[in-house]
Amino acid sequence: MDTHAFDALVIGAGIAGATAAAHLGTTHRTALLEAEESAGYHTTGRSAAIWILNYGSPDARILTGASRRFFEDPPPGFADAPLTHRRAILNLAPEDQRGLLEKTLAEGQGLEPISVAEARALVPAIRPDYAVGASIERDAFDIDVAALHQGFLRQVKAQGGVLALRHRAGRVWREAGLWHAETSSGEVFSAPVLVNAAGAWGDEVAKLAGVAPIGLQPKRRTALIIDPAPHDSTNWPLVGDVAHSWYARPEARSKLMVSPADETDTEPSDAQPDELDVAIAVDRMQQGLDIEVRRVEHRWAGLRTFTPDRGLALGPCAEAGFFWMCGQGGYGIQTAPAAGRLLAHLVRGTEPEADIAPAIRPTDPRRFAA
Repeated sequence: MDTHAFDALVIGAGIAGATAAAHLGTTHRTALLEAEESAGYHTTGRSAAIWILNYGSPDARILTGASRRFFEDPPPGFADAPLTHRRAILNLAPEDQRGLLEKTLAEGQGLEPISVAEARALVPAIRPDYAVGASIERDAFDIDVAALHQGFLRQVKAQGGVLALRHRAGRVWREAGLWHAETSSGEVFSAPVLVNAAGAWGDEVAKLAGVAPIGLQPKRRTALIIDPAPHDSTNWPLVGDVAHSWYARPEARSKLMVSPADETDTEPSDAQPDELDVAIAVDRMQQGLDIEVRRVEHRWAGLRTFTPDRGLALGPCAEAGFFWMCGQGGYGIQTAPAAGRLLAHLVRGTEPEADIAPAIRPTDPRRFAA
């Protein structure tokens, strides 16, 4: 049995594992162990991310804000093209969401109220009788998920790290101060540090390692592509209701991606779209937008995995050398640069920068120990 020694092992090569390994790589030679044939297969590769400051749990918002500088000014050579494209967020409030709109405007950052007429000028397909109010977050942007993910993976390799695809961790144990992971290839990887970035499988990895699970819950999210013709949606903002029960955003130039923003509890799996969720997405979108759906051109589903309090789990646990990098929910892409930076500080025991330090306490996985 071949054993490969590293300074750190990261289980899971989605955006969480990739950014953790890339940030650790300056001081730790790292192995990324991935069960699938491609990195980011279950969640990262199915994400259509957008940077929204007013989205997610309080700790996610801290890390979202701290990630902005990286997205707008990545290191030289990180990507061949810009990682971002400006895209405002337009939230519509039907009558029963009027109070929620007022609450959101009062609590949010950089949100401004606009009239329904102004909203319809931005998205002419909005039905005249759908909303009684609206808000807009102008300072948001699309994220090129593939470029971001591949940029971090290239950094790992450039630092001497290894991406081991089709290496499912089947047995994990700690011995003589080192974590060992025996993989489906028959090889064993060892290191003093193990980072659990296994997403929906995070609790399963913890159990393999003899570490208490934290109660992760994978949830299915559905999306589909339609043609909004005769409307030209190219420059539309992302548009949805304030309650986040549906949204639509431009995709691939002339197409529109629609989602019912569903969160259906499921087991860790290769998520597939349910036809009922597809129908619900179309129905909710059509209540707000006057768009005829002639056919659904593409449909898919992905997993968003949440901790019991919907905050991130990022940092050490009671077992020496074991670190969590899980529970990103729907915020994993927009928090990735800052989350990876924070994880690396926690592993090294160094002082985090001021912009990410406030996230240490709310993301500490040990809050679930009881």
